[in-house]
Amino acid sequence: MILEKIFAYGHENISCTHHSTIEITKESSITQKGTCILGVKATKACYDLNDAIKKKIRQGMRFLVIIKIDEICDSFYGYGDPNLTLLNDHEMVFRKSNFICDRTVLIRCSKASNELNSKLINKIKDQKRRFSILFTNDDF
Repeated sequence: MILEKIFAYGHENISCTHHSTIEITKESSITQKGTCILGVKATKACYDLNDAIKKKIRQGMRFLVIIKIDEICDSFYGYGDPNLTLLNDHEMVFRKSNFICDRTVLIRCSKASNELNSKLINKIKDQKRRFSILFTNDDF
């Protein structure tokens, strides 16, 4: 079951070489320093998530996150935590670590940006391409 659907766009400066995080941002432009950024012009940040998913995140639920552009998909798992504030209104960060700040949406994720499918990243780099990020129940 899809709990939340977010859209974002690629950008020419996307490199996805970071070893511990994946980020999406509402900003329309990024520099080459943002090595964890997967997408810009995101339709949602942490603050914008629906109340039902925020509740599940704060209950520590495990989620399957699916990234999809055209026929190419990749996915990873991540966990919520009662200490997540979900207050940032510009960004959303998925972390492999347990680090929590207002930008953190899930922790203990199974992938960082450098582990995502390279075909997916190459398609996303085209700044005109929209892609989706789906939060799903991990009850398979």
